[in-house]
Amino acid sequence: MLKYLSVMKMKEKIQLSLEEIIKLNADREFRRLTGVWPETFKKMLDILEKAHLQKKSRGGRPNKLSMESMLRMALEYWREYRTYFHIGKSYGLSESNAYQTIKWIENVLIKDGTFSLPGKKVLLNENTEIEMILPDVTETPIERPKRGRKIITQERKNAIR
Repeated sequence: MLKYLSVMKMKEKIQLSLEEIIKLNADREFRRLTGVWPETFKKMLDILEKAHLQKKSRGGRPNKLSMESMLRMALEYWREYRTYFHIGKSYGLSESNAYQTIKWIENVLIKDGTFSLPGKKVLLNENTEIEMILPDVTETPIERPKRGRKIITQERKNAIR
């Protein structure tokens, strides 16, 4: 009975709202938890809410989770790289629903382009100056069998046949 109560308390801790997390902890704690700053989280949330309105403009079943929880679920997956099964159980979803939600969030954020990094062509631009190039020339030893061990290797081969 005591184990069940502690599990229930843990589930309640997982399902905190964004405001509660921010109230309980400072920005650094929020970043430790999610991997992004609260300002970045809010920008992501705005992008996702616009896409969600477009998606649901034709109608459809309402989502089980709020948009904040869906984004936290995706950030948790990217940060901790837990399985979809475990994330789904944490948020009360099936494994396939967790996968579809995270993939939808990924696709929306990629299509928006706000959080994309510049490509190789930007670095090759004429305006970019390269100050120094440092090649990695560390030596790594190659693992080779020692010369005195041929007899032992042959005996092992004979024993296998």
